[in-house]
Amino acid sequence: MNDAAPAPTPAPAPRSRARVRAPELIGKGGWLNTGGDELTLAGLRGKIVVLDFWTFCCINCLHVLDELRELEEKHRDTLVIVGVHSPKFVHEAEHQAVVDAVERYEVHHPVLDDPELATWKQYAVRAWPTLVVIDPEGYVVAQHAGEGHANALRTLVEELEAEHEAKGTLRRGDGPYVPPEPVATDLRFPGKAVVLPEGNFLVSDTTRHQLVELAADGETVVRRIGGEGVFREPQGLALLPDGTVVVADTVHHALRRFDPATGEVERIAGTGRQWWQGSPTSGPALDVDLSSPWDVAWWQGKVWIAMAGVHQIWTYDPATETVEVAAGTTNEGLVDGPGAEAWFAQPSGLAATEDRLWIADSETSALRYVDTDGTVHTAVGTGLFDFGHRDGAAGQALLQHPLGVTALPDGSVAVSDTYNHALRRYDPATGEVTTLATDLREPSDAVLVGDDIVVVESARHRLTRLRLPEEAVRVEAVAHRTKREATDVAPGAFRLDVVFQAPTGQKLDERYGPSTRLLVSSTPPELLLSGEGTGTDLFRDLELNPDLAEGVLHVSAMAASCDDDPANEYPACHVHQQDWGVPVRITGDGASRLPLILAGMDA
Repeated sequence: MNDAAPAPTPAPAPRSRARVRAPELIGKGGWLNTGGDELTLAGLRGKIVVLDFWTFCCINCLHVLDELRELEEKHRDTLVIVGVHSPKFVHEAEHQAVVDAVERYEVHHPVLDDPELATWKQYAVRAWPTLVVIDPEGYVVAQHAGEGHANALRTLVEELEAEHEAKGTLRRGDGPYVPPEPVATDLRFPGKAVVLPEGNFLVSDTTRHQLVELAADGETVVRRIGGEGVFREPQGLALLPDGTVVVADTVHHALRRFDPATGEVERIAGTGRQWWQGSPTSGPALDVDLSSPWDVAWWQGKVWIAMAGVHQIWTYDPATETVEVAAGTTNEGLVDGPGAEAWFAQPSGLAATEDRLWIADSETSALRYVDTDGTVHTAVGTGLFDFGHRDGAAGQALLQHPLGVTALPDGSVAVSDTYNHALRRYDPATGEVTTLATDLREPSDAVLVGDDIVVVESARHRLTRLRLPEEAVRVEAVAHRTKREATDVAPGAFRLDVVFQAPTGQKLDERYGPSTRLLVSSTPPELLLSGEGTGTDLFRDLELNPDLAEGVLHVSAMAASCDDDPANEYPACHVHQQDWGVPVRITGDGASRLPLILAGMDA
């Protein structure tokens, strides 16, 4: 017997990486989930740090929060994830709103509230979500934008653990996360509501992953249905003609049917997996992936689905038990026209009338509708970057990230104008927008009960009953634009580079043709004299119009990489994708190249 200690297994040789010192973390709103402590990168030295630049309006950011949970748990003694909350909307810069969002979405790591985008600018971030990896010595070693990077991050974290364990620069032990004290309320961040035939309310109690039936008073709890084993952050509810209720089981990427008579819950659509580019967009409902269904409505004999995760409207047909796309291209923005050509941005609320399906299109702060011919129209809203609280003619009226819409008896609609904490009204007959009520707290839905309207006040954790007013509330007009600074670019010839480096042990999946896709467009369209459209290269030569002063470049990129193992006939593959909306200002001394990092570092 050989009693000598075995030779230690050598650590794998680290890949050569660019080393850029990470800027310090600063944010005027301070720190959450740290027990009151202020964190610094110096204090985190010895840990692997992943900065998650997010904002709570962004569905892709919520997807990434879920992608990170397994990594966070597995490497809890070496890895610290820090959420850097970087607001798009004015409401998201309110500290209490960030506190609410951290609880609502069960963020179990420290969060820096950066309302002025100070750290965002220091790291030259251009998109939500963006992930930045910092090694135990305090250097930035990777950046990833968008979704689908969980496997790449897992590989990189394991590499960094081995490398810095060998160097003696890895520090193991508990991280700085301190959970907040739980709060007892009957509802916790409720999302949507529906009135059951006997007059009770059924409410999606989102943060507690359940449905709650309330008595007709809107307060007394009758029963609770489900829990995390059944639902995960449920949202929309639609009452079907047979008395059952379809539930948008948002984080499970599924639809479920709840039978109030028996209490039974069954999955009727979705596989539980998130839809990615290239996946089927129609077929047997239980075999097709969905992506964050946020609301549902019964219209024209089908269940219509606000598929927030891919900026589309889908349908579920209970007669054939099939699903299919009804409108939207998956591109994010505001474009009207035939359903197959329209663009949405996180549709989150639906309401049906005889001849229209109304849509609260949250990221464009818009009220839109689909007519019986399948054509998409915009009633209120102008695009991704303009929002506010302004009444009057619909063409100049402004909303701020609405999540709900409710049909009213006179043919008008009430809009749950979530980030304005208001209930608004749009009248198609007059084309006017008015304000029905203010001093609500993140209203996310509303239902009619006789002459009253019952509002889901999500951030006050309750239903609030209001009498529909005969006169509008007078509100001082406010208009906003996104706080993101424009990038100075030169007119004429211009190079767009999307940076993508396949993770260690992977290569681009080119077995069936190109594995990358790049879509470029602009607002206004005349910003681009050439270079718009779809291609397979992750670079594009553009020509910018010198007659314009500013605009927005819309860029959508996708890359698929697979395990690089010749012996494996069926390698595991991973899709990485991100959409950017980059405000640009055209100046003579501006840049002639724009790098957008999908994964890796810009050389």
